[in-house]
Amino acid sequence: MSLPADKEVSFRESVNLCCDLAMTTLDIPDGMAKYIRNVNNVYQVRFPVKIKGQVETFIGWRAVHSDHKLPAKGGIRFAPNVNQDEVEALAALMSYKCALVDVPFGGSKGGLLIDPKKYERDEMERITRRFAFELIQKDYIGSATNVPAPDMGTGQREMAWIVSTYASHRHGDINQLGCVTGKPVSMGGIQGRVEATGRGVVFGLREFFRHPEDVKKAGLQGNSLEGKKVIIQGLGNVGYYTANILQQEDQAKIIAILEWDGGLYDPNGLDVDDVFQYKVNNKGGVTGYPKAEYFEDSKSLLERECDILIPAAMEAVINRSNASKIQAKLIAEAANGPVTFAAETVLKEKGIVIIPDVYLNAGGVTVSYFEWIKNLSHIRFGRMQRRYEESQSQLIIQAIEASGNKLPRELIEKLSQGASEIDLVRSGLDDTMRKAFQDIRERYWANDKIESYRTAAMALAIEKIATSYATMGIYP
Repeated sequence: MSLPADKEVSFRESVNLCCDLAMTTLDIPDGMAKYIRNVNNVYQVRFPVKIKGQVETFIGWRAVHSDHKLPAKGGIRFAPNVNQDEVEALAALMSYKCALVDVPFGGSKGGLLIDPKKYERDEMERITRRFAFELIQKDYIGSATNVPAPDMGTGQREMAWIVSTYASHRHGDINQLGCVTGKPVSMGGIQGRVEATGRGVVFGLREFFRHPEDVKKAGLQGNSLEGKKVIIQGLGNVGYYTANILQQEDQAKIIAILEWDGGLYDPNGLDVDDVFQYKVNNKGGVTGYPKAEYFEDSKSLLERECDILIPAAMEAVINRSNASKIQAKLIAEAANGPVTFAAETVLKEKGIVIIPDVYLNAGGVTVSYFEWIKNLSHIRFGRMQRRYEESQSQLIIQAIEASGNKLPRELIEKLSQGASEIDLVRSGLDDTMRKAFQDIRERYWANDKIESYRTAAMALAIEKIATSYATMGIYP
């Protein structure tokens, strides 16, 4: 089949083209392939809210790409440029993402056309609650049907408002806390959810570097991230945790950080926490940061030489206009859709390896799955086994020391601690990201038709979705 790689297409079309490319490597009937590819349904809502004495009308969407498994899952973003095309694309990515990492959800996504910076906190609460009410009335929110989560422009605060609104309208639902994920821990959230997407990116990169054949293909060396030169585009939630963990735990060197109001560059490495704190105190921007070279045109830093380029903000930041100038050896897609379909063709020709969003961005939904399980089981992780594990560890320590081998106090303290909720969450996330990459690379290296990790990942995801439909008896 002919795929237009010589021109830019919309985000949704780009996702669909990646799907089409993966389909060519699979034996799925055309009718089923078309059904899997397309969005099942989209709800568009318009609603009024009185702001400062004037009625304002807001427009929002909730799309369900696939409900082969329930509930459908996906974040809600509040942004001044969100549209139906973007929401449908993100919903499709969620279907493939969940299938790839074996999270038993369908794919969904929501968006509200709004600039949150223009409204006060109480105004945002009224707007969010009204949007949630509209979705609840049409069953686009519910622990068994459709479960939102934070996305761009939303966070724990908005999720708390949504679950509170849901509870007031569905007070008989004993699983009401499971209607959204990404909530504050005090409202049924889970430890480690805020960092989940960023930590998932790091776990994915660590797994990549465990495979010498893959590292060599990217023109890199070594079996770890230590000393690797990294450029981060976007220091929001995902970008910050990715950069911070890479720097603190893996000793990677963050040489550039790109933000909406400019970029910072230091070949010797930036202090991520220092930059982030400056950003918080500077109305969300990095202008005027005194400890690095400042670039008003932050996009130019995407083209600097580095080992790993991590786009962690918006889609389409790497496109036909700049793809030929990218000098990174490895692109790790922490954001959704940061590399366009046309740009990827150019990057392949340059030999630049891409770890795709459909895999690398899956940490958030993985930990959301853990939170949802916690809400439905009505018990925190670790409650049943932690103290038992500690007592068993103490017996082992006593047995070792009884044999005449004295253990260091520091080691005893580590061995005698049972797993806490965040320990279990991180362990589960690490296992998920490891297995998924191993599956991707196995498909990639074994199939001559597959030329990228993205196609391998999409093929695996589509295959799993198709298997679900086949099990239902829909085909063959």
